[in-house]
Amino acid sequence: MQKYFSGGKAQLAVLAAFFANGAMMATWVARIPFVQSHLGMSKGTLGVVLLGLSFGVLSALSLTGGLIARYGSPRVTLAGALGMGLMLPLLLLAPSAWALFVVLFVFSAFMSSMDVAMNEQAVLVEHQNGRVMMSSFHAFYSIGALTGSLISAGVADLAGFPAVLHAALAGLIFGGSMLLCYPHFIPAIPEKERQPVAFRLPERAVWLIGLMAFCAAVTEGAMADWSGVYLIDIFRTDAGFAALGYAAFSLTMTAGRLLGDTISNWRTPAFIVRLSGLAAALGLLVLVFSPSAPLSILGFAMVGLGLSNVIPLLYRAGGNLPGISAGVGIAGVASIGYSGSLIGPPVIGFVAQHASLRVSFLLVALLVGSLFISGRRVEVQTESISSQED
Repeated sequence: MQKYFSGGKAQLAVLAAFFANGAMMATWVARIPFVQSHLGMSKGTLGVVLLGLSFGVLSALSLTGGLIARYGSPRVTLAGALGMGLMLPLLLLAPSAWALFVVLFVFSAFMSSMDVAMNEQAVLVEHQNGRVMMSSFHAFYSIGALTGSLISAGVADLAGFPAVLHAALAGLIFGGSMLLCYPHFIPAIPEKERQPVAFRLPERAVWLIGLMAFCAAVTEGAMADWSGVYLIDIFRTDAGFAALGYAAFSLTMTAGRLLGDTISNWRTPAFIVRLSGLAAALGLLVLVFSPSAPLSILGFAMVGLGLSNVIPLLYRAGGNLPGISAGVGIAGVASIGYSGSLIGPPVIGFVAQHASLRVSFLLVALLVGSLFISGRRVEVQTESISSQED
């Protein structure tokens, strides 16, 4: 474990940022069934409302590269964390589906800005320490998501503990922790190198990487947005058990990412992405054909393991493209990838409304399985990092 904490205070601060982002996102995910029931939303309506999450992400990503260039990734990371923490309890206080849509838009805008900024910090820490570390950072996002899921599952079973209070405490603790980490982030770029904030489309070089991220994002979004609803709708489980689906997904994703940097030094990125797509597709098939809730948990676990290192590899690729700054490259990959979150929720909800969630998940299995073919094109230009490893 020493290698995960050997990069100094900057590494620890970035690890904490990934953890906090994952924990706050998981707190919301675990409460989706509660919000759906509280507002009396159908699966179709929920799918439309979740578009607020996707619109917020994509709207922020179109500006985040410029924000980072103008203000630096430390400030953007801090602002994103504090904004997420503030919005988290408001998600549970929304009085209607449309109000929830608006709050989700703002929450996800803060989330995606923090996401890109902390990933640029991760790239900077990699170069500062001269070794591959990206999967380790993303592992701490998964650890945060697992922590948030398990806390949410426990709190859901506590009679009389208000869901809004739980969300407020999570926002205060996880979002506020970035105030302590902020002084240890790698400093912003010099004033003379800053660029104005402006809308920009992804560079051509990131499109192929982004399309693969799109497939992974649709699948990960399906697990985040629909895991609890799937278990309740298909197997009639209670809210506590339903939270375990995303917890299993997060647990195996964490394990995969903790081993990711070692695997990246053993196998090529193309091999890892192709195998990952195949494993995730098989996990979804287990979910689709599972006859029981306990067996479906295995399916969620397989999907998490399969997806564990896809996004870290693709973000590293985007952050190391020649002639493109790390922030702009990562934002470009994220913009295309997160568009999967824009398309995924309404399509899954529409298909579920007219067929079933099993059919929706079968379509997602076909999509992520395509990585077995497209993954052979992945090239990650990190030789300068790898060559410096001891």
